[in-house]
Amino acid sequence: MRYFFHIAYQGQHYNGWQKQPGAISVQEVIEKALFKILKTNIPIVGCGRTDAHVHASQFFFHADIETKFDFDLLYRLNKTLPQNIAIFDIIQMDGLPHARFDAVQRKYDYFLHTYKDPFLANQSSFYLETEFNLNNMKKAVDLLPKYKDYRAFCTQPNKYEHTICNVMEADLFVNAKADRIRFHIASNRFLSKMIRILMGKLIKIGQGELSLDEFENLLINLETPKTLDPAHPTGLYLSKVTYPYLNLEPRTEFLTATQGTDWISVSV
Repeated sequence: MRYFFHIAYQGQHYNGWQKQPGAISVQEVIEKALFKILKTNIPIVGCGRTDAHVHASQFFFHADIETKFDFDLLYRLNKTLPQNIAIFDIIQMDGLPHARFDAVQRKYDYFLHTYKDPFLANQSSFYLETEFNLNNMKKAVDLLPKYKDYRAFCTQPNKYEHTICNVMEADLFVNAKADRIRFHIASNRFLSKMIRILMGKLIKIGQGELSLDEFENLLINLETPKTLDPAHPTGLYLSKVTYPYLNLEPRTEFLTATQGTDWISVSV
């Protein structure tokens, strides 16, 4: 029987979602918890591969569980897993839907703050900058849905069959004090480190180190720049994953509150 698991995790202590030798991952921790409870190896397949130290306020994985159980698996998993991984729902599915390949949209949010705040240290990226040019940053963000090929914003473009991404949403928000910035983007797919590279370029635009024309030329000419300069991983959240047959609202109250606290879209 195939199950979808609706989860969230703080990623600062993990080397990403994907299991890999010699590094702790979210996938490995969950698989070990399932083994401890069900006494059998249960491979799991995630909806994506978040980078090291990146968060997910909504994430799905699927697992095929043939072992019969008559207990509350949701409760036992949450008791077994560390505090930085939460299971919200376990959904029995018909057929063999795929957590990764069936997703039609993924949304990410990147949070940045410009003043030192110890309570934001693990939730948002700190860039000590007195004044970003938010208008130019917003103009760059508005370009994104107009282009389809993101080859210039990827660490390993040749490993993909193609680098086309259907960016459906892109926006830049700022709080009332203009000392916190949120970059929001939604697409059918993302390339390796694509969002962090985009955010790195937006930061350079805000600092006056990259012009709008130079940024747009990357989208037009598709040439990988000499330096990619991805933004820090802390502050990046996979915030929503949508399927044709499953569209759940994120359950994390923290991020919902963070997104809704006096954020306004930057106007140009």
